Amino acid sequence: MTAQEMHYHPDTSTSNGSKHTSNGSHHLTQPKSSFSNGTNGHVISNGTTSPQKNGFSSSIARSSPDSFYGHDREEVTRLIIQGLDDLGYHGAADKLSQESGYEVESPVVAHFRHAVLQGDWSQAESLLFGSEPTGGGGGVSIRNGDHRGLKFVDGVDQNQLRFQLRTQKYLELLESKELGRALMVLRQELTPLKQDRGQLQHLSSMLVNTPDGLKKEARWDGATGQSRHILLQDLSKSIAPSVMIPERRLATLFDQVKQYQISHCLYHNPSAPPSLFADHLCERSQFPSRTVLELGQNAGEVWAMAFSHDGRRLATSGQATDVLIYDTSVFQELYRLTDHTDHVAYLAWSPDSTNLITCSHDKTARIWDADSGQCIMKIDHHAQPVTTAAWSPDGKSFVTGSLHGSHRLCLWSFPTGHQLHNWSIDYRVQDCAITPDGRRLVAISSECQIVVYNFETKEEEYSILLKSRMTCINVSKDGRYMLINMANSEIQLIEIETAEIVRRFLGQVQGDFVIRSCFGGSDENLVISGSEDSRIYIWHKANGTLIETLEGHQAPGCVNVVAWNPTHPCMFASGGDDRKIRIWSNESTDIFSKRRSKQISSTSSSPHPSIGRDGMGSAAIL
Repeated sequence: MTAQEMHYHPDTSTSNGSKHTSNGSHHLTQPKSSFSNGTNGHVISNGTTSPQKNGFSSSIARSSPDSFYGHDREEVTRLIIQGLDDLGYHGAADKLSQESGYEVESPVVAHFRHAVLQGDWSQAESLLFGSEPTGGGGGVSIRNGDHRGLKFVDGVDQNQLRFQLRTQKYLELLESKELGRALMVLRQELTPLKQDRGQLQHLSSMLVNTPDGLKKEARWDGATGQSRHILLQDLSKSIAPSVMIPERRLATLFDQVKQYQISHCLYHNPSAPPSLFADHLCERSQFPSRTVLELGQNAGEVWAMAFSHDGRRLATSGQATDVLIYDTSVFQELYRLTDHTDHVAYLAWSPDSTNLITCSHDKTARIWDADSGQCIMKIDHHAQPVTTAAWSPDGKSFVTGSLHGSHRLCLWSFPTGHQLHNWSIDYRVQDCAITPDGRRLVAISSECQIVVYNFETKEEEYSILLKSRMTCINVSKDGRYMLINMANSEIQLIEIETAEIVRRFLGQVQGDFVIRSCFGGSDENLVISGSEDSRIYIWHKANGTLIETLEGHQAPGCVNVVAWNPTHPCMFASGGDDRKIRIWSNESTDIFSKRRSKQISSTSSSPHPSIGRDGMGSAAIL
């Protein structure tokens, strides 16, 4: 690589569903029997009750074997009943329950569910833990005073569950402006549980909030929103699953079956989700492993590349001062953007694909209108090269990162260009990304540090110090993971919530230059990266298996950047020191036919006036 600017250099350059209601719970008619002495289910036979270890069973005799092809018949039946309810087939679920003698859950569980969803917190605690209800909570009574609560999974902190229930109660009292009662709950019910002191202080600070401010501060949507359902789901994770089957359990098992097959499908990159009717396997012929086009209009090494989110355009830049935008239906040049005066090392499309940010070593960032090719905003507050940019999910603001001391990480409004925030940091920003939900901003430094911020409050949540320098970061579409390229020839997949390393991807060569990797495939099931050995490496994200090592760019030299088309699962692009952009796919017929049709059409009609169309070279078809 010839450009020293891309070299690392200190001066220039990381539940539970059951029956009949939309939330998956039973109709709460009268219980079929009284609550038994601490058991989690019942068998009804001639009006008497006896313990049953799991489900609630009726008096219908079952002569069928206990096993269903090696699986517990009761578990399978209860899951099917729940699944029928989830599908809306309530009559079929009732019929199966009647015929099999099994219910999804016992009356005590159904009433616990009802108590939570109705906000009857005293009754909910009584049913969950077995204590007598206090304060006239209402609801069902516990006969004989001998209900010992629901069975928990091993190791559950019951005070933590109480804290969750009482926190919901506290927030709802604040929402309804019953501040006196809320204060009593805080002092007499939450504080004695001796849970996290910081969390208690945070709850205490909410006493002065308005209802809207409360919801924002607590990340909570109120009593009439989904908060009670979310609480129920969280609590159910601590209750023995044989007692309270997790919500949508059958669908979850189907998802696990699919994920297992996907993890064992080496070339997984389908255009449609796998079917449950057949075992899943993708053939290598379906995989984008051959170059179908080569674009050679670049005047220098290619350092940055990005498909628009709608997949209609591809922007490229690098060692030269120009930025090229291609129409991906035919891969002909739309615009050549020429306002920068130095290398353009980073590109970022707006969420709606209508605007493009370009970051340059000329110490500016520019925003361009994708339909006209005109520059509509210039950020010139940085005193050093602008290294990165990221759009907020709503497209109303964006972040720029730089090596400059006083303006290293800044938030700007769009389209006004006003500075909204300037993070006070002591590191130089190499790259950054905002999670799709807008909750977090992640920045990597040239000093081996990852810093995660709360994007709403602008406060730092945590930082990680790594042993090697980093060159780029990508965040997955679900916001769960960040993908980090490192200078020690390693790519790390890190879970954002826990900061734990999930997987390492090895094989590519990286040590001296900036290499940009990305997620790829139809559902981001792949990881792809360039390399200093002129090759492209593709791994299976789920298990880290190296799937392909592709050659095509001229050696010696780096493949600096790769980008996957977000709307075409069998297409990605690569750019390298050889000044070439290669388009990879498993098929080329559509591209070729559209391209030839476009060329024929353009020779028989006057071209549209646009920036940078005259005198440009055409792509080589391989």
